[in-house]
Order: sequence, then C-alpha cells, then structure tokens
Amino acid sequence: MISDPSHWVTQFPRCGGLRQSPINIVTSKAHTNSALAPFNFIGHNKQINISLENTGHSATFRLPQSVGLSGGALPGNYRAANFHFHWGREGSPGSEHTIDGERLPMEMHIVHIKEPYGSLTEAEHDMAGIALLAFLFEETAEDHPHLDTLIEALGRIQNNGSSTEVINFRLSDVVPSASELHSYYRYMGSMTTPGCEQAVAWTVFKRMLPVSSRQLSAFISKCRFWTGQPMTDIFRPTQPLDGRVVYKSNSGLLLPSLTLVCSFCLLLHI
Repeated sequence: MISDPSHWVTQFPRCGGLRQSPINIVTSKAHTNSALAPFNFIGHNKQINISLENTGHSATFRLPQSVGLSGGALPGNYRAANFHFHWGREGSPGSEHTIDGERLPMEMHIVHIKEPYGSLTEAEHDMAGIALLAFLFEETAEDHPHLDTLIEALGRIQNNGSSTEVINFRLSDVVPSASELHSYYRYMGSMTTPGCEQAVAWTVFKRMLPVSSRQLSAFISKCRFWTGQPMTDIFRPTQPLDGRVVYKSNSGLLLPSLTLVCSFCLLLHI
C-alpha cells in the first residue's frame, strides 16, 4: 500500500485514468436529469450484526448480503458489501468529495456490488458494477444520536488486523430513509483507493448528516495505520473531471423505467 496518493499511479496505473474519484462538485454546473429517481433501500431498517476490521489503511464495516439497493436509475439490483468513513485530522476537514471547493468534516461511503457479481473483483469489470453512496457530514452543536456506537467499536480495533463485531445495528440509525434522500448528484467514476477501478456509479447526496466536534475528534483518534501512526487524513485529493458531466436529480418528475434505463446508458457514454 502506497501511502501518498500522488504516487499511487506508479504502482497502480489505473489511478491515472480519466474517470477518477473523488471530484469537486460545482453545483451550478450540474445538469438536471429527471430520470434520476428515488432509491429503494433494502434491509436498512433491520437489526443486523456487522463486523469491523482495521485493514491498516482504513476501518471497514462489513455488511451482510441481506442489505441492498435498487432504483436511482441504476442498471439493476445491488447488494451491499461494506461501509466506511473518510476523515482528516484534528482541526482539518476530511471528506473526499468537495462541494463548490469546500471540503466537509467527514464522509461515509456505502459500497454495493451489482447482481449477480459475487465480489468487488468481479464487479470491477463492469463500468457500473459498483454503486457507491456518499454521505457528507456537517459539524453541528448536537451529537449524531447513533454515531457513538460506531465510535466505541472503532476503539476496539486500534491496530492493523484487529476486528470486532457490532451487534443489533441498523443502517437507518445512521442514514435517513430513502424517502428523505431524493436529492443527489450522480457521476461515473472510480474507487478512491488503489487500484482506482473505474467501475463506480457515484451518488453523492445533497442532504448532510450531523456530527458534533466531540464525535469528530473521537473518530479521528481511535485507529492507527499499518505503520503504527495515527489513522488521519484518510481521503484522496479530488481528481480532474476530464470532460465528465455531473448530473443532479429532479425529484418532482418520475419517468417510466425504460426511460430510466436509457438515461443511464447516456451516463455511461459521456
């Protein structure tokens, strides 16, 4: 694992591709696409047991295949694989995507694999084989009511290779319901870690999630990299748009499913 993102391309050539992520989203230049319909979240309200592992470069929460996703003009059904967070360091923001040049305090990604692929490795050969939901956080005076459970779990995996389990967890405790997430941005991009596979349909929700300064400090302080150094600044700098178009949803108009599929074909060929 190369720690400096500017050097990734020397070992992982795809990190120098033309559809890399994250990006800076310029809100005034996003194109409205009425085909970007609401999502259908599967299993978000159910209590599940999830495993959490310190992989040496991030902290990954593994999700069961009972959690999934459809809708959102995506070309098929997707099963969840994991979720994870990106953060900076004390006093500095750490989101991956930026909005009009502004980096937010933290970002959460839920990674989904397109059916019937059985793994991320299989899905990486499909331009839309992976659907990634991105939630940006804004700092608030009040705590997020359910983040402390995850923070406490992070404290149990301080070192590389350590793992733990979170019992009776519900994604709906952390992220809003699909009915509250009808406004979002969509673009075609890549994974934000090596090998930067260009197989991701990105959804960046406009609605931000709350995190208090206390909780943000706790996230940043819990884990260590494989080197033993504090796990901070775990975000990739924004990448060039390279001619891609960023779309935004228009929840006031829902189009037939055939139009949704055709619209996604347009996204794939920009």
